[in-house]
Amino acid sequence: MQPMSSATAKLAAKAAAFLAVGALSLTACGGSSTPAATPEGGVQLINAGKLTVCSDVPYEPFEFQKDGKIVGFDMDIAAEVAKDMNAELSVVDSSFEAIETGTALTGCDISISSISITDTRKAVMDFSTPYLDDDLALVASEGSGIKSLDDAKGKKVGVQQATTGADYATEKGLDAQQFEDTGLLVQALQAGTIDAALGNQSVLGYAIKDDPKFKAVEKFATGEQLGISIKKGNTAMAEKVNGTLKRLTDDGTLEKFETTWFGEVAK
Repeated sequence: MQPMSSATAKLAAKAAAFLAVGALSLTACGGSSTPAATPEGGVQLINAGKLTVCSDVPYEPFEFQKDGKIVGFDMDIAAEVAKDMNAELSVVDSSFEAIETGTALTGCDISISSISITDTRKAVMDFSTPYLDDDLALVASEGSGIKSLDDAKGKKVGVQQATTGADYATEKGLDAQQFEDTGLLVQALQAGTIDAALGNQSVLGYAIKDDPKFKAVEKFATGEQLGISIKKGNTAMAEKVNGTLKRLTDDGTLEKFETTWFGEVAK
């Protein structure tokens, strides 16, 4: 587990870097960063010829680094959006706080990072049509004695900060320990420094699927849906993104992506 002071420092450094350079891409890219309109659809891109996408890395299996590349369910979708715009995909590692408040969109064309669509978030950004239903789950070790949310009260429960999981824990009276990203949350669960983790069932299910010591002890049908965030009022971008999502749904590609990254874990 990373101490909170270290996590705070990491968050501050990430935020400072984002503000300093605007769009620090994790993918190899070159050329000018002068804003220009993409040739088709009237969509204006922040960087000419590139679809700049903000994402909070790592958040397996949605976005994480493997063999020097950023991969995952969200990244497969983002690559398809970029392809439909005849643009190169450029990924920016941003904090989830910047993504959920919409400030990330000052340096990115869109954000995709397992973002749950909520009324609060819709007040500061627009969303695509939903691309995944993703409820919450409570995950605990076999020896923890936790079999329900009530059992977790008074125990050490972890959540990722600024997420619907964190909000749900507060609503249910849990004094949860907050982690900057899901990687740190899962590490704490595996190390035994927390007794349980509360978060989206897709992410936590993926993290524990090969470890028999852990299981999802309770699931919560919150009606949560994920969407791609777009700057408020950018209807041209919304139309492009929604067009790609419709194509992926109609031709079965989105279902294939789900099978690749989630299998039956989130079903």
